[in-house]
Amino acid sequence: LILALLLAACNPAPTGAADGTVLNVHTIQGPGATSPLEGRNVTVRGIVTGDFQDYGDEGSGRLGGFFIASLEPDADPASSEGLFVFEKAARPGNVAAGDIVEVSGVVAEFFGETQLLASSIRVTGSDAVTPSEIEFPVRDFERYEGMLLRIPEPMLIAGNHNLERFGSLAVAAGERHYHYTNRFRPDRQGFRRAVAARAETSLILDDGYRSENRRPVRYLDLAAPPRAGNVVVGLTGNLRWSRGSGGKGESAYRLVPTADVIAHERNPRELPRARKGNLRVVSFNVLNLFEGLDNGSPRCGPRSDANCRGANSTLEQERQLAKIGASLDALDADIVAIAEIENDARDSLELLVAALAEAGMDYAYVDAGIIGGDTIKVGLLYRQERVRPVGRHRILDQRADGRFDSRRNRPALAQRFELNANNAQLTVVANHLKSKGSDCDEANDPDRGDGQANCNLTRTRAAAALAEFVLQDRGGGKALVLGDFNAYLLEDPIRVLEDAGLVNLLAREAGTDAYTYVFRGQAGALDHAFATPALAADVRQSFAWHSNADEPPLLDYNMDRDRDPATFDRTTPWRASDHDPVVVDVELSP
Repeated sequence: LILALLLAACNPAPTGAADGTVLNVHTIQGPGATSPLEGRNVTVRGIVTGDFQDYGDEGSGRLGGFFIASLEPDADPASSEGLFVFEKAARPGNVAAGDIVEVSGVVAEFFGETQLLASSIRVTGSDAVTPSEIEFPVRDFERYEGMLLRIPEPMLIAGNHNLERFGSLAVAAGERHYHYTNRFRPDRQGFRRAVAARAETSLILDDGYRSENRRPVRYLDLAAPPRAGNVVVGLTGNLRWSRGSGGKGESAYRLVPTADVIAHERNPRELPRARKGNLRVVSFNVLNLFEGLDNGSPRCGPRSDANCRGANSTLEQERQLAKIGASLDALDADIVAIAEIENDARDSLELLVAALAEAGMDYAYVDAGIIGGDTIKVGLLYRQERVRPVGRHRILDQRADGRFDSRRNRPALAQRFELNANNAQLTVVANHLKSKGSDCDEANDPDRGDGQANCNLTRTRAAAALAEFVLQDRGGGKALVLGDFNAYLLEDPIRVLEDAGLVNLLAREAGTDAYTYVFRGQAGALDHAFATPALAADVRQSFAWHSNADEPPLLDYNMDRDRDPATFDRTTPWRASDHDPVVVDVELSP
């Protein structure tokens, strides 16, 4: 932008000014990704199709400009007929949709978007504004850059992670987007094709503001929040390529609505299914539940020298515990395999159990102490009036099996339980394997580009050790292996467990439609439950309860960025975490 303004100062005469030539929008856009007139002073004539200027209190923090369209489109489908006019610095005049204008200024490429940096604006008349309709898939969005578009088909809400901060929703045409390896075996070429195909049906629905954390949050209706899987219809707006609010968002094609966005419920909230059988076991990643507060003091973890995670204040911690309690109350679980709880001796588990007791739930925990060296660990809770632990717990870590890299994977925790009602027994093994977020390059385990992301070998070796750990004793007896495996349904770690003879319960009931997590607008199952062959016939149902992954994060316990307190409801389970719980119901007999 600074370079373009300097060019304007050095080249003040607009192109065509001497002979009275006024350009069309498509001449500036050209057929390629960048303008053939970049850096030139020009005069262009067009009709205003979207007004996002900063005039007035309502306009404060908006895009600082407006979109115009050609009055005389050309016959070249590769050249766009729309253009964004940026006039924040000059503020040469207010316009409205439907105004016919002549604008002079410098052509610039601003992080991939062709813009005109206006120095003067003249309104010459007005006319009706008509959007162009588009159909998906779209192989080249560039040809529509800046244009006013109408999307006749319903668009699925694919993701809502940036709803609060950037006022945006990820939307997609057609069916829900799943992570590639949730539906296909890992493959480099196949993954690249899937990424390209997904881009042809994906857009970001933007709020039209540069500022972050605006109030009220656009697209938010607390009575019917924009869950992933719901749809929006009749979208009309200007298309742009942008990094989003203040240049801090994701670079993507964005539709900035010029009309109301209408949402329809296609993926309603539902309470957990009714119990089947005499035992319910749940896997629950609780999103960094720490006894220590995340206030900058390194006092957490196994050595009390790590930064804390999760709640930043006592109030946030109370809100977090209330959400987890509401979830477990709805689930009515007998045994809970917890992931992402602070790896201390017992303070965090005692904090959770005390909060559950206050809510009327009689849970106890398996006292395994500090497990491994990570800041977080797994844990096991159980309802004392329904089950009791039998014998001592066991730990799977690198000392037990060299394939299990417990510097990166959280050690697994196994405990045998007995039903109070009939003395029937089973073993529950809680897991949390290495995440995809940080790399394992030091372990010669990089992202291979096949869809499995970072650390796949680390997780796969751990899965092989886990399978042997569970099955070595007479085929494992009756055992349930569950938790956050950080691997989607068709990735190598899951295949290793299945090939060893463990029964993948979510896949058995939901196939490749199973999901427990939504990341960058794609759903997939990172959390799983496996039964040994001896237990599989006793399983009456298994499912992921979609109480978290589809919900916008602004409903969770955090109070960051002056969040509106009205968005939080401690009595409901929605968005207690970023992972959905996995539920397994068993009819267990002696």
